[in-house]
Amino acid sequence: MTNGPSDEAPDAGGDPAAPAAAGLGLLSLGSLLLTTTRPWQKPGSPLALTLEWAASGSLMLCGLVLLTRCIGRVHRAAEALPEAP
Repeated sequence: MTNGPSDEAPDAGGDPAAPAAAGLGLLSLGSLLLTTTRPWQKPGSPLALTLEWAASGSLMLCGLVLLTRCIGRVHRAAEALPEAP
């Protein structure tokens, strides 16, 4: 009888796929917002530009944090698995 992945390791907080997908989505949304707020193509108010860039930067930072936490969770779970003989 072969052991499934759920039999080998304890659950370390669930599947990291959903937070990783959310992190990628936040990164793409932040980068899209950053590319659409180019001051050399549409001059506007410095306050609006600052707010748009701050929102873009915070979205990208949150996405990066989510991705790094998911990567760390996956690597910690892989290190916790016992070595096969």
